[in-house]
Amino acid sequence: MLWLGIWGIKRLHTAPKAARKGPVITVSNTRTDLKTGPINRHLVRLTVPMIWGIAAIVSFQLVDTYYVSLLGTTPLAAMTFTFPVTFFVFTIIMGFGIATSSVISRLIGEGREEDVKRVTTHGLALVFGVGLALAVIGYLLRDVIFAAMGADETMRPLIHQYMTTWFFGVAFMATPFVGNSAIRAAGSTLSPALIMVFAAVFNAALAPLLIFGLWGFPRMELQGAALATVISNILAMILGLYVLIIKKKMILPLSRLHLDQFGDSCKRLLFIAIPAGLTSAVAPVVNTVIIGLLAAYGEEAVASFGIATRIEAFGMIVLMALAIGMAPIIGQNFGARNFERVHETLRKAIGFSIIWCIGFAAIMILFAERIASAFSQDATVVYYAVLSFQIIAPTYMFHALVNGWSSAFNAMGKPQMSVYMTVIKMILLMIPAVILGAEWGGVKGVFTAVAIVNVITGLAFHFWSRRVCLGAEAAMLSAPIALKTP
Repeated sequence: MLWLGIWGIKRLHTAPKAARKGPVITVSNTRTDLKTGPINRHLVRLTVPMIWGIAAIVSFQLVDTYYVSLLGTTPLAAMTFTFPVTFFVFTIIMGFGIATSSVISRLIGEGREEDVKRVTTHGLALVFGVGLALAVIGYLLRDVIFAAMGADETMRPLIHQYMTTWFFGVAFMATPFVGNSAIRAAGSTLSPALIMVFAAVFNAALAPLLIFGLWGFPRMELQGAALATVISNILAMILGLYVLIIKKKMILPLSRLHLDQFGDSCKRLLFIAIPAGLTSAVAPVVNTVIIGLLAAYGEEAVASFGIATRIEAFGMIVLMALAIGMAPIIGQNFGARNFERVHETLRKAIGFSIIWCIGFAAIMILFAERIASAFSQDATVVYYAVLSFQIIAPTYMFHALVNGWSSAFNAMGKPQMSVYMTVIKMILLMIPAVILGAEWGGVKGVFTAVAIVNVITGLAFHFWSRRVCLGAEAAMLSAPIALKTP
């Protein structure tokens, strides 16, 4: 499937031969000018490496889920309870990554090199501190959170094995994520992708040793899975800092840290990071509600949802990569007021997303039982997972429309639009829908409610977003050139 995604993205590269020969202009030895040259070429170059990079990120939990599933249904269900919490923390971190990419790409578009280095340096310090704070809060509230989710006294000790260690590594996960976002904003995705792939391969090799106690390592089970993730992310942080400091020269020297402007850097980043992070964090909150509803039908229903969401995330890797790849293009061109290139980027990205989702949904439906059986031999778990694929998979394309537009608005420095779309979809519509679905149709009703909301919001927000985008461009054109936006 990933090979098909790479081939499909490369098919975007259909510019006339003469246009393809045009040079990609670099504004410095570490920055790529995305305001010139064929859009197709930029999309392919920025997206393809990210397919493997995001596959690496997703594989952390996918690989751990597979290994833990070998321990039995109860450990698998316990790990499924952790997904909304770990994803909630990750989405807060992701908000800072989105903010870093948006701010830096627009600063590059405006030609402000010193500010690029300043925001990158200050952003890394800021997110490390935020990571520490999230770890402390999560650790202190872990009992309250999982009890509220419906984890019983038997399940909670298993959950604690994983989460106590995982919280320790939050700051080390946050730093490389933001650092890689800064590198991508400068027009490079290869280095971040290689770093993430290295971390994922290391995790895949280390996790079974710690989970099952192989080759003389202690048998740590769920705690071993978490520890492998933490160690892998520490290595990723070291590699990311090396690239930022030595290769890309995007970090200020100690003699010129501009600490007097640290508040300005934080303001710029938080303007995007807070709404983007909270917007992303809504999804795991909703998943928490769904897991709580499914828990009433047994641990098999919860385990099946864990399998289905991990497979879905893996299948959406190509679209996540495309959203990340197009963000620097949109950011640099929006900052330079090259709006026609912004529209061209959106047209190509949305068109490809629809085609990809149709193909992925077909695979999920045709091979649903075989895929689910690879993760569990429990007939009930397989049944519920297959049911999820058959009902929700056909609506992936509508879900992708909302995510694509959210990424575009964040890149333009308009995070409020992402907030509006997410609040309406996930809070006002999805939560009441799944509660009603559970009441009327049980597990099947929950899955049906998710599918219906995906279709309605995908269509409505697509047409709404096109109008808002044109309005934002008109406002930008009417503003003075010297105006500095956060």
